[in-house]
Amino acid sequence: MTLTAGWTLPAPTVITAGLHFPTSVAVAADGRVYVAESGLPFGGAPRGGRVWLLDPAADRQRTLVADGLAGPVTGLTWHEDVLYVSEGGAGRISSIDADGTRKVLVDGMPGPGNYHTNMAVVGPDRKLYFSQGAMANLGVVGLDAYEMGWLRRLPHANDVPGLDIVLTGASAVTRNPLPDLPGEQATTGAFAQFGTPTEPGQRIAAALPCTAAVMRCDLDGGGLELVAWGVRNAFGLGFLPDGRLLAVDQGADDRGSRPIGNAPDLLWEIRQGAWYGWPDFVGGEPVTAPRFAPERGPALEFVLANHDELPPPERPLVEFEPHVAATKFAVVPSAAERFAGQLVVPLFGDEAPMCLPSGGPKLGRYLLRVDPTDWSTHRMTVGMPLHRPIDVAFGPDGGALYVLDFGEFEMSDEGVQARAGTGCLWRVEDWPGAMSEVED
Repeated sequence: MTLTAGWTLPAPTVITAGLHFPTSVAVAADGRVYVAESGLPFGGAPRGGRVWLLDPAADRQRTLVADGLAGPVTGLTWHEDVLYVSEGGAGRISSIDADGTRKVLVDGMPGPGNYHTNMAVVGPDRKLYFSQGAMANLGVVGLDAYEMGWLRRLPHANDVPGLDIVLTGASAVTRNPLPDLPGEQATTGAFAQFGTPTEPGQRIAAALPCTAAVMRCDLDGGGLELVAWGVRNAFGLGFLPDGRLLAVDQGADDRGSRPIGNAPDLLWEIRQGAWYGWPDFVGGEPVTAPRFAPERGPALEFVLANHDELPPPERPLVEFEPHVAATKFAVVPSAAERFAGQLVVPLFGDEAPMCLPSGGPKLGRYLLRVDPTDWSTHRMTVGMPLHRPIDVAFGPDGGALYVLDFGEFEMSDEGVQARAGTGCLWRVEDWPGAMSEVED
């Protein structure tokens, strides 16, 4: 990723503060703003996700729309007076109508695991598109499950392929912390439960639903289909004005039974039937490449033996810097003539020492602009004290930019260090007219 000239934004305004680790913001056509709290009980925050309405006609008074959602809530989308809420902690997507009626549309997704059922968006074909994250870092369940602040459990679900695969039999050997698993050591293969070895040539058939995938269904939840497989954790999805589906894919980490070094986050164009390389390729390059050598384990070997039977691994539109944790994006509306069609991407930031060795500078924690004419990236200089930017949205006329901050959240050798009530939603007024280019 190469950063060129950036943006300096005009002075922002706090719309609402005191949020408990929010993940998602959505803006209705009439200017109503909805915010979803994750429901993660870090720092003493209450357990269970919530959705709030901020009504501009009522001086942005905060009204509770839904509570008791299965955390982490990972996505919130408004479409034709219906909210679509991704309840990652339960592997489901629910709708909330204008009268508050809640209905489960998608249920029974794989999990729990490293990642979850992510945000949903409505496509030009009036289908509901959503992603399902991977259960393990790179396909092998390991002891890093104990370190995940949102997981902390073992055993947990293993990955499920979206295409037919053949295994090499590569396995990881770790200590065995489970009393019901015999022996002091555990051998675990790819796409298998912890403590279950695999064999060379072992075949695993594609399944639906699957993990590390983008899927779609009808707006009522019926007709589930696979769109594409091999997208590790597409936390952010969205459509460009020309109908192309893009995904922000969070890169694998230097942790667990199959660690990898310097794996970038990626921006993909999602195409029907394509393979995006996980768990053996990153951005079209094999995980065995020297650039991906891990610090926390041996050099990687392939876990899939049938690459030649799979579609060729796709190449990304953008490689973000490793560990910046690109999350979601918003497309600049057509009303903002100069910047129309460009993307604003929040970078949540690294989670050292859990996901990479500590000691380096903090990464991410700012916004990027991505220009789809050449897929160049440009840092945005903002006048707001961001802790962990996680989502962005534009007002109906494109004249206001909303920036959602997850709040104070860091990892340490002792685990999660977080402070409840530090999430915040900012609004930047008339940003197109006041925008100026600056050198980074």
